[in-house]
Amino acid sequence: MNLTPSYWLVHHPSISQFQWNQGQTWGSTPLFLALTLLTYLSLTYSLSTHISLTLPKSLLRLFSAFHNLLLSLLSLIMALGCSLSILHQMPNYSWIVCFPPNETLPRGPVFFWANVFYFSKILEFLDTLLIILGGSNDRRRLSFLHVYHHTVVVVMCYLWLATSQSLFPVALITNATVHVIMYSYYLLCALGKRPRWKRAVTDCQIVQFVFSFCVSGVMLYHHFWRGGCCGIWGWCFNAVFNASLLALFLNFHSKNYQAKKNEQLLKNK
Repeated sequence: MNLTPSYWLVHHPSISQFQWNQGQTWGSTPLFLALTLLTYLSLTYSLSTHISLTLPKSLLRLFSAFHNLLLSLLSLIMALGCSLSILHQMPNYSWIVCFPPNETLPRGPVFFWANVFYFSKILEFLDTLLIILGGSNDRRRLSFLHVYHHTVVVVMCYLWLATSQSLFPVALITNATVHVIMYSYYLLCALGKRPRWKRAVTDCQIVQFVFSFCVSGVMLYHHFWRGGCCGIWGWCFNAVFNASLLALFLNFHSKNYQAKKNEQLLKNK
């Protein structure tokens, strides 16, 4: 039996022969997407406003630790799996940022990891449940940014597959890498060891969005001057979403860190 990482992350038949068929692959219908998001939003609203439900702190920490450990490991596996799959599947280097138009079907190992990533974003809905179960103090963290991000990112991942969107492999790897850091931070918090690098998590997310816009410039060059790229409408949705997230994260960063810095400066005067 082949036990090499490349076999289990790229060449296993379930991965190498994967094909996403809209309406046939599980989770690939617009109805599934709509019902999933409607259920998330409905439960979030109901549990946070009308139902008083909390867990004992010890049990909540146990669930949180398991959830964050699972997502940290899954993010690491997705980043490695997609990186190795790119090396296996790409015909040339430009393919990383620009899939040939009218030729690229959502099949092969790279699209397998896009499908895993899509479902991982649904799994991340449990982030919201854990916040709600933490009680009134934790529910203050349930911001518009949190719910908006968790909702729209699922639509974005669906479009990656539905449109065979160019550039998504880069977005997948960078996002999964940032999530390894983020969920590792929350894992340590759940274990009672709050690290001092919380700000670094937000900084990494902001850098990720800025990097995505820079790489998008390369993709647009290929699209307009090199014959076009597949899934450009999916990319347009992705670009607008990333721009909105960047604005929201910068606002969050300013309110939470710059305000604290100003307070400290006033105290030191």
